[in-house]
Amino acid sequence: MRRPKYYTPNEVSLHNTVEDLWVSYLGKVYDLTPLVKEHQGDVLLKPIIESAGKDISHWFNPKTKDIRTHVDPLSGCKKYYTPSGRFVHVPPPWPCTDWANDFGCPWWRDGCYEVGVLSAKTRHVRIINTLTSQEQMLEVCSEETMSEILQRYLKYNSHAASYTWKYGGVNLDMGKTLSENGIADEDQEFYELRMDRDLFTQSICLYFNDDLTEL
Repeated sequence: MRRPKYYTPNEVSLHNTVEDLWVSYLGKVYDLTPLVKEHQGDVLLKPIIESAGKDISHWFNPKTKDIRTHVDPLSGCKKYYTPSGRFVHVPPPWPCTDWANDFGCPWWRDGCYEVGVLSAKTRHVRIINTLTSQEQMLEVCSEETMSEILQRYLKYNSHAASYTWKYGGVNLDMGKTLSENGIADEDQEFYELRMDRDLFTQSICLYFNDDLTEL
């Protein structure tokens, strides 16, 4: 089974325009750009466009994975709860003959928009190239393996696979996560002790292997 791609909230937030619109909800990341293009000009897109790049989990019931509902105090009927305004595929709050309900699956239940998983916890690591003495601070997903972190680092060093990755002098298992490699997440301790995380972030050292592997 193919591993999902993990994204940080910061990465999702970069996709915040009508031409490139991502959101996250209930732990997943979705590219709603095709939905926006399909319904271009529809006033019901407004709440979605205003939420571009953000997490909208509060729109949903985590148990049913459907839009939250409430009982209307006037009619006593159960209705979708949309405090930000009604949006695409949400039925009108009253009987309406001109509402097209032939769209099939509502977008929030349609897996075609899913692009990955939102990281439950991100981490910062310092990567030091011992050959050039260059350092890079990366924000990574705690669920990512070292090989996936290597992919993030490629934009700084296209030969990253030509290095042996070590922490504390020990070779890292590239198929395991930071925690599985014994690199503990110390963010909570830093917070409690009021320490500057940037000054004490764990460092991973890269040692050149004398080849020029490119990924």
